[in-house]
Amino acid sequence: MKNEFYRGNRRRLYAMLEPGSILVLFSGTQVRKTNDEFYPFYTHRNFLYLTGLESCDLALLALKDQNGEVNERIYLLPPDLMAERWTGRRIKPDEAVELYGIENVRFVSAFEQDLHALATGGGYSHIYLDLYRAAPTDRDTPAHRLLGRLKSDYPYLKIENADALIRKLRLIKQPCEIEAIRQAEKITAEGIKAMMRASKPGMYEYQYKAVWDYVLGQYGPQGPAFPSIISAGKNNFCIHYNSYTGIANDGDMVLNDVGAWHDHMMTDVSRGWPCNGKYTEKQKLLFNCALATSNHMFEIIKPGMAMRDVDGEIHRYCAERLVEAGALDDVKNVAKLMWHGGAHHVGFDVHDVVAAPEKIGPNMVFCVDVGIYHKDWGIGFRLEDNCLVTETGCENLSAATPRTVEEIEDEMRKRFVAFD
Repeated sequence: MKNEFYRGNRRRLYAMLEPGSILVLFSGTQVRKTNDEFYPFYTHRNFLYLTGLESCDLALLALKDQNGEVNERIYLLPPDLMAERWTGRRIKPDEAVELYGIENVRFVSAFEQDLHALATGGGYSHIYLDLYRAAPTDRDTPAHRLLGRLKSDYPYLKIENADALIRKLRLIKQPCEIEAIRQAEKITAEGIKAMMRASKPGMYEYQYKAVWDYVLGQYGPQGPAFPSIISAGKNNFCIHYNSYTGIANDGDMVLNDVGAWHDHMMTDVSRGWPCNGKYTEKQKLLFNCALATSNHMFEIIKPGMAMRDVDGEIHRYCAERLVEAGALDDVKNVAKLMWHGGAHHVGFDVHDVVAAPEKIGPNMVFCVDVGIYHKDWGIGFRLEDNCLVTETGCENLSAATPRTVEEIEDEMRKRFVAFD
């Protein structure tokens, strides 16, 4: 992404703010793992979407006066030769200006005093914070900690949730975002095909993961877009399985739900295949029910369709196919075999945090996810692709990843020689 992308995102957000507003966003803090080790830092996605900066403990502060004029500041960590020796080079002020288009650069030590002066200066009546929580029990972010202080120290400021506004922006993908997803899809396809070619009875789940990680490592250091779900046999019935300790026995299905990312944009693709390279009749029967459903969805998704109908139609259509195939007794009992929803948005997050739309519109990107889990037959898998909505219909962005019985079996005949 070029700096005009980030500048444009900020301009669109600023236009949505009330006059007389302060906006404060944080990049996030590191979380301690144990003793002297931290978990790898993951920049807060809304902050990244607006700035492009990837570093902990940064802040963006923007001021919109009563006339609608906006001034913005970025607060960076100061140069520290000893700290940088241990944890890496810090972003310098001139780089923030040149690469990300923010010209007023200050150091984080000035943030608290600056905010106090602005909050007490009388020119601002609203303050916007990113107050997103996935669950009520989530740990406090810097924004939530600031929220508590604002209520006690500056009760006259009306607190607004910036996340609600940014979600609206993130819903519609821009051309550079779509192009980045296309590149991520190519990487994802190569990783999945490599796992297919390596597959054989007796292979451990962690060995499949090693193949996947190796391929992604050839395209950059960022690794998977999310913790990879790679399972075999009975482990396929744990939807978000990530232990990687099981073994693929002859006749087992291998389930993978994986994704790569490129230039911050993520993918989410699932395939299921027999570890020995040849579908049994029952495996083929269930897989073709999922495939028919997926193909049906890519034929009917278009602008104006209700977003809720994507999930509803996936379950309705697949239930009919399962009954026709003799795998299900009644469409009313589809929940026995289909355990989860069929669509979520994809972008800066693999489950992208966007404003849930009533209607589908052009340049939205979401997954079409058909999962079938038949415990009595010992078969569980999902067929998941990424859907780009166009002006007149939609496009399957992950269509290059083998997705029919014939394509998958053909790919698996191309042995990955390192495993022979």
